[in-house]
Amino acid sequence: MNWISNFVRPKIKSWIAGRKSDTPENLWTKCPGCGEMIFHKDLVAAQFVCPQCAHHLRVGPKERFAWTFDAGSYEELPIPPVTADPLKFRDEKRYSDRIKDARSKTGRQEALVAARGTLDGLPVMIAVQPFDFMGGSLGMGVGEALVQAMQAAVNERRPFILYSSSGGARMQEGILSLMQMPRVTIMVDMLDEARLPYIVVLTDPTTGGVSASYAMLGDIQIAEPGALIGFAGQRVIEQTIREKLPVGFQRAEYLRDHGMVDMVTHRHELRPTLSRLVHMLMKKPRPKSRVPQLGVAQRSRA
Repeated sequence: MNWISNFVRPKIKSWIAGRKSDTPENLWTKCPGCGEMIFHKDLVAAQFVCPQCAHHLRVGPKERFAWTFDAGSYEELPIPPVTADPLKFRDEKRYSDRIKDARSKTGRQEALVAARGTLDGLPVMIAVQPFDFMGGSLGMGVGEALVQAMQAAVNERRPFILYSSSGGARMQEGILSLMQMPRVTIMVDMLDEARLPYIVVLTDPTTGGVSASYAMLGDIQIAEPGALIGFAGQRVIEQTIREKLPVGFQRAEYLRDHGMVDMVTHRHELRPTLSRLVHMLMKKPRPKSRVPQLGVAQRSRA
C-alpha cells in the first residue's frame, strides 16, 4: 500500500494536473436573465442576445464598432495621456494598481474607446464606454477622450454616437472626476452649435454622474431592452422616500413610457435605426442598395 499511495497515486495526480484540456473554458455562457446555457458561437451570431429570453448581454467596443461601422472598418482615436493617480488614492488597493489590473484584464487603456468610420456611407464618430473597465467609471482619462473625440467630430463634420455604460464618476479621482461632467457637457453644446447630431445609446447599466450629465443630453435617446438607467440605486431611493418603487422602475421600458428616453431598440435593429436617424438629421439620403452588414461570426469565417 505504501508503494501505491506514495508513488503511484502522486504520479497519476501529477499526470492529470499536467494535461491540457482540449475543451475551451469559454465554450458556453450562462445567460444572466434566464440562466440558460448558450453555446458561444450561437451567442456571437445572435450579437450576444439570449435566444431564449432576449436578455442583452454586455459587450465591449470591439463588438459595438464591428456591428455599427460599414463592414466593421474603422480607425480608433488615440487615448489622450492624463495624470495617473493624481490624488495618490488608496483604499483596499492603490488606485494605480486598480488601473493596471483593469488594463491587463481588458487590454484597453481606459473606460472609453472612440473611433471614426462610416455608417451606410455617412462619416460618423462613435464612442463606447464599456462597463468592464472599472465599471465604466468617468475619470480624467474618459473625460479627456470624450472631449477630444467630440472636438474631432466637430472639425470633421461627423455626427456623434455614444454607447454609454457606467456606474458614474470615478471615486478615486474625487473632484477631478466630477469636473469631467461639465467639460463633456460643454462639448455637447459645441456639437449642437455645429448642428451635428448627438445620439446616445443607453446600455446596461448607465447610472450615477454619467446618467446625470452627458448621457441624458442626446438629441435622441435610445435604450437597449431591459437596460438599468438611473442616478441612485433603488434601495437608496426606497430608504429615502420610504415607499416601495413600482415594478420595472429605472428600466429602459419604464423610462420610455414616462418620457425619459425616445425609444427602446433591440440590438438587432440598432444599426438600421442609427443609420436612419443620422441620415435624416444630417439631411443626407440613404443609399438605396446596401451590402448587408456581416456579423462577427460571419466575418471570422470570411
